[in-house]
Amino acid sequence: MSGQEIERKFLVKKKGDAYKSAAYSCSYIQQGYIPSDAATVRIRRRDDHAYLTIKGKSVDGGLSRYEFEKEIALDEATRLLELCRGGLIEKHRYLVRSGSHVFEIDEFHGANEGLVMAEIELDSPEETFVKPDFIGPEVTGNRFFYNKHMLKHPYAEWKGIVPEEYR
Repeated sequence: MSGQEIERKFLVKKKGDAYKSAAYSCSYIQQGYIPSDAATVRIRRRDDHAYLTIKGKSVDGGLSRYEFEKEIALDEATRLLELCRGGLIEKHRYLVRSGSHVFEIDEFHGANEGLVMAEIELDSPEETFVKPDFIGPEVTGNRFFYNKHMLKHPYAEWKGIVPEEYR
């Protein structure tokens, strides 16, 4: 798959774990990043599947960018993860339907424990969508909430900038 990715990110209210009871799917993800100045190169293992993803620079404040993604063999992912620098991001991903869209809710582990974020992919920047009650403030374009950034600067270092009900 390749093309323009249009994605918005939000904090998620953690009280009551409403996102977990609304989810129709849950998977475990490990991902790392291969150093590159020109693009973001990610290797991801999601349950029993693996992917190589290359993302270009954002052109509009973090809302959209070019994305190339290809499924790869698990043994290839294992070898490529060894090339990643800065450690791995580990999280559980919950999928929640809302209207005609799906929110991906990421519950982070390790040094990013306590952070819960939602992402939604759209067909256009102006596309409307229905937010479930547990979706909070938008953080699209805020570098603190980029997975690659969280490898060098984990949530544990900066969680004080996040409103209390989302910590």
